Amino acid sequence: VQLQASGGGLVQAGDSLRLTCAASGRTVNSITIGWFRQAPGREREYVGAIRQSVSTTYLGASVRGRFQISRDNGKNTVYLQMGSLKPEDTAVYYCAARLSRPIMSMLANPATYNYWGQGTQVTVSS
Repeated sequence: VQLQASGGGLVQAGDSLRLTCAASGRTVNSITIGWFRQAPGREREYVGAIRQSVSTTYLGASVRGRFQISRDNGKNTVYLQMGSLKPEDTAVYYCAARLSRPIMSMLANPATYNYWGQGTQVTVSS
């Protein structure tokens, strides 16, 4: 499985941005896709996930109500729609894939994901 994250950039606080995670090697509806982010000097943080087969999405507490995750099976792509961006959202954003169906507690654990994309930088200015 190969993942390609894209769509990052420099935006102002309050703006919106959509990140794309394009997958190859497996169909996105057969794998769980997670989004994580990492700011300089900080640990990798769980942003959210969309589970395989179903369209159920999960979001971390720090982004709930501002971010959304969706999947386009025809394009084999998962999106992270980010709204009401804040300077503290500045980070490198990664998408990751887990092949086997996770239990809930696994979704936020980066160690349980099998494949990672290269990351895309998001910078939010105040």
